[in-house]
Amino acid sequence: MQRFLRYSFLFLFFLPMKLFAQFESVQDSVVQLYGVVMTADSLQGLPSVSVVVTGTNRGTMTNEQGVFSIVVLKGDIIEFTSVGFKPKQVQIPTKLESNQYSIVQLMVTDTAYLPATIIRPRPSRAQFERDFVNTRIPDDKYEIARQNTDEAKRRVLMSTLPSDGREATNFQFRQNANRYYYAGQAPPMNVLNPFAWSEFIKAWKRGDFKSKK
Repeated sequence: MQRFLRYSFLFLFFLPMKLFAQFESVQDSVVQLYGVVMTADSLQGLPSVSVVVTGTNRGTMTNEQGVFSIVVLKGDIIEFTSVGFKPKQVQIPTKLESNQYSIVQLMVTDTAYLPATIIRPRPSRAQFERDFVNTRIPDDKYEIARQNTDEAKRRVLMSTLPSDGREATNFQFRQNANRYYYAGQAPPMNVLNPFAWSEFIKAWKRGDFKSKK
């Protein structure tokens, strides 16, 4: 018991010293970074530049004069980004003696080169009239709908397109309903049905029974 109390006393005695040493180490690595971000060509203060510590969620932005201030650690990599300028990265020195570090960061304009476009005038009025007349205007939705409702096109679509799930299910239901309706008796024949003969004559005139090769 006395040994346990002795070890506990030593632990409680050296624990604050260890925590104080760790606090001193962390406090020594904290750096107050401040500076100004300027354009490289005109040395004008650049506002709204993002100043972010890489790998963390900590950051800030420059004010209207391009001035910023942020707390970082020694060895951190600071990234400066702004629309229209190339991003820049700066690393805080690890052997910095002071806890303050100032910087003047210059941003270079990021030039985007687009492919060249050559605009030529029409050489003559006759060529303009020819191109204007021969220009094909794509069909709008109304014209496409009108073409899709054409009788000949609908007939081709009906003969070529397979039935979807809903059509196949409805056809099966109709077949079952017809079979159940005449269950136990002979179904009527359509030889003397005038409506069936009318549909047969229409189909024969349309050429539905012709051989398709």
